[in-house]
Amino acid sequence: MSADRRYEWGQGALAAGDAEGARDLFAQALDCAPDWPAGWFALAQALERLEKTGEAREAYAKTLALDPEDAQGAALALARLGGTRPATAPRAYVKTLFDQYAARFDSHLVEKLAYCGPQVLCEAIDRVAPGRHFAHVLDLGCGAGLFAAAIVSRAQKITGVDLSPAMIEQARAKNLYERLAAADLTEFLAAEPCENADLAAAADVFVYIGDLGAVFAEVLRALRPGGLFAFTTQSGPSHGFVVGEDLRFSHSESYLRDLAAAHGFTVAELFPVSTRKDRGVDVPGWAAVLRKSA
Repeated sequence: MSADRRYEWGQGALAAGDAEGARDLFAQALDCAPDWPAGWFALAQALERLEKTGEAREAYAKTLALDPEDAQGAALALARLGGTRPATAPRAYVKTLFDQYAARFDSHLVEKLAYCGPQVLCEAIDRVAPGRHFAHVLDLGCGAGLFAAAIVSRAQKITGVDLSPAMIEQARAKNLYERLAAADLTEFLAAEPCENADLAAAADVFVYIGDLGAVFAEVLRALRPGGLFAFTTQSGPSHGFVVGEDLRFSHSESYLRDLAAAHGFTVAELFPVSTRKDRGVDVPGWAAVLRKSA
């Protein structure tokens, strides 16, 4: 209880901009619970705010050593500070994040963050294929079902997959899906029948996947000839992908175009757009619709 109280006070201090006070409170919490990964991660965040980068790296590394599955996302934080860049966000981190977020996901994302990813993708799909109806839609990283709700009038059947079981239950309550699975999306796609869908969509999902090569390959296999692949990303460097301060991946336009070409997709739409806000500021991103050759 003593550690919990100090941790909560430390989080309050950090949110209020008192990084030094937060550092002291997190250190006190760790005196009580020295093997607590969340405490070490919070201490690392406070040290980062104090520009004590070396000490922050050590604290993030301690977090990862105590929790190799990495529910805190320490590997992403280390990558941002010059460490090895992971290909994807740790599964335990994404699952924990969205299991905790599920109950307030719809209201927070739409009302607080002005999220409009599903609408942006549906409008782009309509420009590429006006009035087209889809026999089978794959909703990748479906979350609570916001994209399904946007596309349902044009879909005969929708299948959803998400890493978070709590999110899957939120999606199930909407009664929009024929089938739902709590699974890693790449592994899920690999188990799907070949050429079984005519639209695959990933709205605000690739911020948790850096290297998109395996996903593109599996989507290509799952789509019927002429099928569409629609997705959003955060926009990043001039080349490749990076981990940002928000522990989310961002991708460059050239990376997306090169990956599409390498996997035999035609780029029907690829344009800059913001689909959400962060602290009231638009987050720059990309929206794309790719077409599999007929």
